[in-house]
Amino acid sequence: QVQLVESGGGLVQAGGSLRLSCAASGRSFSMNALGWFRQAPGQEREFVATISWRGANTYYGDSVKGRFTISRDNAKNTFYLQMNRLKPEDTAVYYCAARISPGTSSRSSDYDYWGQGTQVTVSS
Repeated sequence: QVQLVESGGGLVQAGGSLRLSCAASGRSFSMNALGWFRQAPGQEREFVATISWRGANTYYGDSVKGRFTISRDNAKNTFYLQMNRLKPEDTAVYYCAARISPGTSSRSSDYDYWGQGTQVTVSS
C-alpha cells in the first residue's frame, strides 16, 4: 500500500503562484510514476502532469504547459507541482497519484493510489 497526502492548496489571485506537495509513505519504493490531476465541479478529472520516479521524464497537459512544473525529491518521498501564472480556470481540486506499472501515463485509470485532494482557487 502507498499513502499519499497533498498539501499547499489555497486561494490565490490570477497571475500568482502556488506550490503543491504530495508526501508518499508506505511501499513508496514500488512507485514507477507520479502524477497530478485536477477536477473542477461538474467536470471530468483532467490530467495535469506526470513524472517518472527514477528518471527525469516529465509530461504536461496542454492547458498547463509552460506554467506548471512537476518535480520530485526521492530522499523525502515527496513530489511537487509548482504552479505559476495561475488563471481562474485552474480552479479545481488537485489530486496526486502514484502508478505502480512501468512508464508514465496521462490516464487517471492507470494510477493505483490517490491522495485526498487539495483545493486550489484562483480569483480574477
